[in-house]
Amino acid sequence: MREPTAPGGCRWRAVLVALCAVLAACAPLPQRAGVPTVWWPSPNLGERKPQYVILHYTGSDRAERALRALTDPAREVSAHYLVRRDGLIYQLVDERARAWHAGESRWGADTDLNSSSLGVEIDNDGREPFPESQVAALLALLRDIAARHRIPVANYLGHGDVAPRRKEDPGRLFPWRQLAQHGFGLWCDPPLPEPPVTFDVQLGLRAFGYDTGDLRAATHVFKLRFLPDDLTAASDDRMRATLYCLLQAAGRAGRSTASPAPAPPPASAGR
Repeated sequence: MREPTAPGGCRWRAVLVALCAVLAACAPLPQRAGVPTVWWPSPNLGERKPQYVILHYTGSDRAERALRALTDPAREVSAHYLVRRDGLIYQLVDERARAWHAGESRWGADTDLNSSSLGVEIDNDGREPFPESQVAALLALLRDIAARHRIPVANYLGHGDVAPRRKEDPGRLFPWRQLAQHGFGLWCDPPLPEPPVTFDVQLGLRAFGYDTGDLRAATHVFKLRFLPDDLTAASDDRMRATLYCLLQAAGRAGRSTASPAPAPPPASAGR
């Protein structure tokens, strides 16, 4: 036998349902890409605000392996996006959340790149060219990100740029020049300006943003990105001229990177 309903009970239930609907409508929606993606949520995240975009390669032969790693709570690693070889884009973390992709890293005085960047993993084993369909999808994603966050042109970086002692990705085969032609990152082609006689490579690398605590590592990742046909360990006239040109380009672009730091970064947790 059904118990009698209190007077006005249905009315109160209707009010509560309406209130819940209003509150749900006021709640912020997850910030996701404006280009087609597959939402594949990762639990490995925290709050953050993007000022940079950090590009990685997955280092694996299949996107599915990378997806498992990026969504495994035990691995404590994630990224906001993964761009598959065929151009399909997965979004794993809300753009307003702090993904764990940069690890121990530094750019200028910023030692917490996870809190200030969006992480984009690119499905590539580090030894293969990047397919045109994949690069086209990446460019579409970067245009979409730029429209929302106004990331400065100089603030599109590689994992190797911000972690030269540990990382090299997205590697020497990554088409940085092509990205720069679309406004994502800096690039200099010959003829290059002649730097002053007093121009110092280590100070120049530091002014650009690199951690020069290990100058050999910083030189290596700089050449991987800007001089991929010359991977000798030492700096030379071509590297000096390229670095000098990039510093001038950064000044013209009005970049908003952190100011250079004089000391190497302290040890910190991987995420």
